[in-house]
This record gives sequence, structure tokens and C-alpha cells, in this order.
Amino acid sequence: MRIAFISANRENMPDAVIPIGVLHVMAATPDRHEKLFWDLCFEDDPLATVARNLRDHQPDLVAIGLRNLQNMDYTDITSNLDAYRALVQTVRAHSPAPIVLGGGGFSVTPLELMELLGADYGIAGEGERAFSRLLDELERPVPSLQNVERLYYRTDGQLRFTGNRADFLVIDDLPLPDRSVLSERYYADYGIESLQTKRGCPLHCTYCTYPVIEGARSRMRDPARVADEFMAICARKDVTHLFIVDSVFNLPPRHAKAVCRELIARGNRTPWTSYVNPVAFDDELADLMVRAGATGMEVGSDSGCDEVLARLQKGFRTDKIRRLSAIARTHGLKDCHSFILGTSGETLDHVERSLDFVEELDPFAAVLLVWVDDHEVVDPQMALERRCFREAVYERIGRRAAGQPRWSVPRLGIRFDSRRFAVLRKLGMRGPLWQYLDRVPAG
Repeated sequence: MRIAFISANRENMPDAVIPIGVLHVMAATPDRHEKLFWDLCFEDDPLATVARNLRDHQPDLVAIGLRNLQNMDYTDITSNLDAYRALVQTVRAHSPAPIVLGGGGFSVTPLELMELLGADYGIAGEGERAFSRLLDELERPVPSLQNVERLYYRTDGQLRFTGNRADFLVIDDLPLPDRSVLSERYYADYGIESLQTKRGCPLHCTYCTYPVIEGARSRMRDPARVADEFMAICARKDVTHLFIVDSVFNLPPRHAKAVCRELIARGNRTPWTSYVNPVAFDDELADLMVRAGATGMEVGSDSGCDEVLARLQKGFRTDKIRRLSAIARTHGLKDCHSFILGTSGETLDHVERSLDFVEELDPFAAVLLVWVDDHEVVDPQMALERRCFREAVYERIGRRAAGQPRWSVPRLGIRFDSRRFAVLRKLGMRGPLWQYLDRVPAG
């Protein structure tokens, strides 16, 4: 079977992100199939490119990876839904091949997206095993689609779901993704690689989709194999930074420390960053991270109010955020804290108190966002109700951020816009650009 894998993500601000999910599914697809990879990230006219590729290659199946529902560069609250709809319609117009949807964005609201986009199949959550089993069934004279886990499909005009399996994949059993198919622009323009050291998240943050996408149980890779992959992919020309894409790198801490020790043993010199949680962050881990090449960390602090953190089920209080920031400062790790204000149940008083907290904390960088529920993409009434409150929150953030040299407010363009980022890139700055936030003038 000839399969076209399409990475639909086109966002590249502040950075273009390697479509590691699609690459993992491709790698797990048996080699008896012919695999084509079409990445739309850097295409000037993506729909024309897809139409031309469909005519030229005539695939038997089209698999589309949907990374996000909202545009994750935070500069607006528009969704990607219209672009995804246009992509599916283009495939329909130029090919009779069935369409399979998957990816993190799809897995958040799979039922709604199957209805809205009209795909033939959809796989929610981990796709490596499920996609291969779908291919096996489609090759049979009479497919038994109910045997494919996590699958949405249509029969007799009805949309059906086969359900989730209790067991999750053993990550070390999966083949490594083939990065040779990627555009050189990911490296020449941005210089950032990425890898996972584990999947799954045991935390219970009310808004987070990681447990939905990856499961609630952490499944760790062998730290030595992680370090081997790290060193191999960072040997590629123009790779100057690596981002560990785990939901939280330091949970469990023993695994994070083991990965760091393996990188130290290999003499790693490539700078890297990761997501870190204030829980279980200590001096030993900070020291190991620095010795292993870490230059900074991104922290989902979210609020400066203990009652809001409790409502969000973050699992920590503001004292833990303060402790993490102090440890980071001691060890020379740059800490970038994201604060998602205006979540469900918050008032403008909570917002002001959180802004007071950020000023007091004084981290290396703070990125200030206002909550957008993914379901707003498919629920216009919810989107309307949230819009006025969101604007009031942004008014307060903008007023306070103007005098803070290391606060970034993407939606308001405060130390976050493509022109400034392009200048930083031309000056040779690589890796996450928040690390250079002190060099970006307000605007």
C-alpha cells in the first residue's frame, strides 16, 4: 500500500517544531508499505502542493497529523480548524484514497473533528500500533475494524469508536523516527531538535491534554538509549539545541537524574531545555542538568494564587514555585515561567494577584497567556462568552508588562513578534528564543 503521511502543522513562531509524532508513526509502519512524507510547514501554497503530490503519486491512503487545534504561537485565538477542513477537502477533490486523522490536536476532541472534517478514520492517542493494525485490516477482503484499538470509523452511516486498550506501548520497543525526510530548514533556520525520554503524565492538571493523548502512567525509556539518541541526532549539521518534549522532564526525578548522568558520561556539549515541574525539583537535579548541558527550563507555573493552583489541581503551591526559581538562580539555569491567567473560576482580582506574584518572583523570563479552552474551537457559544473576559484580562496584563523587561505577552506583541525573532535568528541565536528575552526591546 502506498501511504501519504501529511504533517499539517504550519506554525513557525517562535520556532518551527519537528513533527516527531508523524515521524514515529511512519517509523512503526511496516516496510512492506511505500511511505511518502509531505510536510506543509514551509510550503508557500500548501493546498496546491498537496493537490500536485496527490496527482503525481496517487496514494492508496492519506494519513494526516493534526498537531494543534489552537494556533500555539499564542498571537491570536483563531483555530486551525478552517485550514484542516480545507486540507481534507483538497484531498477529497484530488484523490479517492481514504483519509486517516491522528495527532495531539485530533486526540483532544476526536468525535467532534470526525464529524466536522468528514474523515474516514481517526486514531486518538498513541498511533504507532493502532495505525499498523488498521493497515492490516484494510488489506483483508473483509476488514474487522473493531479489532483496531483507539479507532474511529464509519459503518452504516454511523460513527463508531473501538475504545482504548488498557495497555500502552513500551517506548523502547518502537523504532526511532527517520529524521532524514525532514526539511533542512528546521535546522538551518532554527537549529532545534527534539526527543522524548518517556510518555504519559501522572499529574491531574484540570486543563491539560497530555494524559488524554499519552495516558496517565509514565512509561520511561532506558536512560542510556535516550542519551545515545540524543548524541546521534545532535551530531547532525546545524543542530545547536535540543528540546526534551516530555510533558514534565523531572517526574519521576530518578529517571531525569539517570538521563542526565548518561549525558554527562558521554560528554554532551549540545545545550538543551525541557519542561520542569516545581514538584521534586532539587539542588541535585539542577546540578546534574547543568553538567549534562541544560541551559534552561520551562515551568508551567500558571498562577500566583494558591487557591487557583488548587482548583487547577496543579499539585503544588506558590512556595514550590519560589523554591524552584531560587534553585535555578543558584545553579545558573534560566527559568521561563508560563502563567495562564483567566482560567475557569478566576476573577480579575486573581489576575492582579498573579501579576503581583510574577513581579515578586522575578524569574529570568515570564510568558503571560490567557486561557483558551480547546473546546472553543467547536463550541461558538463558549468562545463568545469567554471573549470579553479574556480582553479584560489582557488589558491588565498589558498595563503591567510594559515596564517589565523580561515579560513576554505574545497576544499583545510585547517582546514577541516575527520581525524581532528574525533579527535574533540572523544574529546567530539558536534554541528557544525566550533565553534571549533580555535582548528583545518592548514593542
